[in-house]
Amino acid sequence: MASHVFALVDCNNFYASCEKLFRPDLATTPVVVLSNNDGCVVARSKEAKKLGIKMGVPLFQVRDLMQKHGVMAFSSNYALYADMSQRVMNTLEQLAPRVEVYSIDEAFLDLTGVAHCQDLTEFGLTVRHTIQKWTGMTVCVGIAPSKTLAKLANHAAKTWQKTGGVVDLTSKVRQRKLLGLLPVHEVWGIGGKLTKRLQQLGIDTALQLADADPKFIRQHFSVVVERTVRELNGESCIDLEEVAPTKKQIVSSRAFGERITDKQQMHEAISEYISRACQKLRKEQQEAKHLTVFLRTSPFSDKDAPYSASKSVALDAPSADTRVFLAKATQLLDALWVNGYLYAKAGVMLADFYDPGVYQPGLFDEPLMQKESDQKLMQLMDNLNTKFGKTIWFASQGVKQEWSMKRELLSPAYTTNWRDLPRVK
Repeated sequence: MASHVFALVDCNNFYASCEKLFRPDLATTPVVVLSNNDGCVVARSKEAKKLGIKMGVPLFQVRDLMQKHGVMAFSSNYALYADMSQRVMNTLEQLAPRVEVYSIDEAFLDLTGVAHCQDLTEFGLTVRHTIQKWTGMTVCVGIAPSKTLAKLANHAAKTWQKTGGVVDLTSKVRQRKLLGLLPVHEVWGIGGKLTKRLQQLGIDTALQLADADPKFIRQHFSVVVERTVRELNGESCIDLEEVAPTKKQIVSSRAFGERITDKQQMHEAISEYISRACQKLRKEQQEAKHLTVFLRTSPFSDKDAPYSASKSVALDAPSADTRVFLAKATQLLDALWVNGYLYAKAGVMLADFYDPGVYQPGLFDEPLMQKESDQKLMQLMDNLNTKFGKTIWFASQGVKQEWSMKRELLSPAYTTNWRDLPRVK
């Protein structure tokens, strides 16, 4: 038995599955989820994939196909997806001793030692059954002695239905059999450029990469690809990260539903992005000292005159107070705004993070202490907006927000807004 055992749990067609979850009438209906402003397909149900709808295809190119086959389209419902993701991750934390949330729909589990008391395939089936029962989501489970192999095992669990959604690759024989079936581009971390370079050396399959000399790979590629080779041979080189690393920056940005030509509307948009970014900052339990505001016209339009600009400012002391950043953002927007352009996108970035209370001011700097009442006010706003949806906001964010991105096909916030709870008649 391997000294390390990992499992990768991945939700199937996550965004599309979230949309189907509260719509049993769509159980066998093809479903797609669209990008910001309902522009492109970013997620597909298995039925939509069978129709040949590709990831990233513009909606207008497949509209006729969708109408012909009765495909349902939804705008991206980020609140729903985030909440369902949290429910899945909370379930996994009750099933496994250690969990690393890798993405919104994926998590690595540390199963080292589990095989001493339970068959690993049976454990994987238990995970599938429990998540299905508690959250309604379907997952596949890949189990292996390294993260890279667990990724491939999960791919196999999704690809071949006979696996029952669980593949155990702790056996060396099974590892090599699967690696021989998979092209090298299916290996975690091997992108298009690396694939072409490897193929020039005669490495076309995952097994051929696993059999390559690690020293040769490091000499011709990098230590990262060498690590991948070792992982493919069952050597664990990538540890589990139970605590997500602190973000180095927070960006809040969206493309507008309609071009903005009015400065007041742009001020509303920037204020909205500042509010979102600061809420994320407080959730990370951090304070920021650096703010950047940027805006631009569309780089894809020949009709719009090109304009792109950004400006930054450093605060006197780190803060997580939305009001502080709103005041600075207004000043930056005044310096950036130029009349006559059709603005397509804007955003803000917070950077230079500090843990609360650890910033050391300069010798001659005036100490700026945040009042306890200010902290409580921000906390109160976060709690109310998290529990009841957007309940309290700053006047500068506007009310109608006519500039906001198009989400004409948005489903209800089934799990995060009382008014959108499903009604049983």
